[in-house]
Amino acid sequence: NPLLIPLDFKPHHEIPSPARVPHFPPCNPNLFEYTPCHDVDRSLPFPRERLVYRERHCPLEESEFLRCRIPAPNGYTTPFRWPESRDMVWYANVPHKWLTVEKAGQNWVRFEGDRFTFPGGGTMFPRGADAYIDEIGRVINLDDGSVRTAIDTGCGVASFGAYLLSRNILTVSFAPKDTHDAQVQFALERAVPALIGIMATTRLPYPSRSFDMAHCSRCLIPWGQYDGLYLIEVDRILRPGGYWILSGPPINWEGHWKGWDRSKEDLSSEQNTIEAVAKSLCWKKLKQRGDIAVWQKPSNHEHCKKSRKVFKKPRFCNAQNPDLAWYTKMEDCLTPLPSVSNITQTAGGERAKWPTRLTSIPPRVSSGSLEGITPDVFTKDTAIWKERLAYYKSLNNALNDSGRYRNLLDMNAKLGGFAAALVNDPVWVMNVVPVEAKVNTLGVVFERGLIGTYQSWCEAMSTYPRTYDLLHADSVFSLYDGRCKMEDILLEMDRILRPEGCVIFRDDIDVIVKVKTNIDEMQWDSIIYDHEEGPMQREKVMVAVKQYWTAPSPAQTDS
Repeated sequence: NPLLIPLDFKPHHEIPSPARVPHFPPCNPNLFEYTPCHDVDRSLPFPRERLVYRERHCPLEESEFLRCRIPAPNGYTTPFRWPESRDMVWYANVPHKWLTVEKAGQNWVRFEGDRFTFPGGGTMFPRGADAYIDEIGRVINLDDGSVRTAIDTGCGVASFGAYLLSRNILTVSFAPKDTHDAQVQFALERAVPALIGIMATTRLPYPSRSFDMAHCSRCLIPWGQYDGLYLIEVDRILRPGGYWILSGPPINWEGHWKGWDRSKEDLSSEQNTIEAVAKSLCWKKLKQRGDIAVWQKPSNHEHCKKSRKVFKKPRFCNAQNPDLAWYTKMEDCLTPLPSVSNITQTAGGERAKWPTRLTSIPPRVSSGSLEGITPDVFTKDTAIWKERLAYYKSLNNALNDSGRYRNLLDMNAKLGGFAAALVNDPVWVMNVVPVEAKVNTLGVVFERGLIGTYQSWCEAMSTYPRTYDLLHADSVFSLYDGRCKMEDILLEMDRILRPEGCVIFRDDIDVIVKVKTNIDEMQWDSIIYDHEEGPMQREKVMVAVKQYWTAPSPAQTDS
């Protein structure tokens, strides 16, 4: 039986009683934005060449692990609810004014009193993100459900992804943790999907054929360098028939070269190089309209195979698994699409249009390429997660409060059933498929029209503290038993969870009891509940809430 005292999910802004002495003490207040795998000090010894130092570099020795809880900054306030959060963020939550100065003329972000506002502008969309997306919509059909997932490389504050959400297009936005401090942090505080990331030497953490659309708006990625390596990587993660959009240098250089402070010859050469790489990948240039150029990847590689007689580079890859993408080095070879029986077919199988795509059998499942996952297993999994979500909502009333939670993370997403069940709620879910999982299902997640990433929970996630409102941990600790310490995973969960955020654990009762012992010492309140099918099931559900607490004020620290 659950305990009689219900959990309190309402927002509060009080420092908890000091009576409870936690086993995991608060970290130094200066660490309120600590991001272990993207720590500036840790990155310094790594090469500057090809920006290796901005890739993931995580603590490796146990002595480097912080066994303390990252504080929220003093003054931290519950974020604005969606959709209001798209346009404003509390200054106290992301105290960085640098972008408001650096990008003042480009309408990215403004500082007004106690908050930042986001007018929806960008370097290449001075009339706003909506007008910019309308321009793209004149070349690509963004309304018929054929484009559902997108990736925005070098995303700025992610206004492109923010404004695509109203068109039922989910975008993974990413940017490095660099001199433009807090870009990704702003995006997540706005309640827009984003990750810290960079195109450098390792593959992006997604399987092949994931995204319907890739976008770069003056993202500063050297597309023509290194034999087109970065475009080759975009090709790997684009689905057959997917689109690549480029705006900014060198597109429309004839009208902008003076403002860009570069020579005509330099810009012309850059564009010619990009065009040549795209042709070598067998992409078709659909249109260059004003400042925007759009290419399309072929639906299969039948013609492309024949063209290797003309294009000696890139050759087709023949060894590496195209879906491996966790510390996997990029290769300057073209990822071959699955074979087809005739030239009109889509390699790997046709994807249904959104929203049918969510529940129709994904091509990776119907093809039998995933061990043990049949169409029947997939259909039953979808139904099971609808029932489980209803049960979760009966345990946590805040899940029924529209807008209470916005940024959700499924730490062991499997087929994406939890996210699929939430599709009609005003939330988005980052679906993580752990690299240690027995079956790599992340491709299925994308084929359903959902988004996600690879991750090992023995390491920190490429995200800032206080990123997510709700974490879903289904069998996470059973999966990692013997691989790394439970307390380190829990401390990482505490780091990325907002004050007053919720965690739903689902695991064997013995595991749940061990987890509860740890989180009782982390200032989380929790209750263990029976499985939705009754008390005879060993698997239990535990709902936990992180208490509201912040770093002390400077005056308190001094005293």
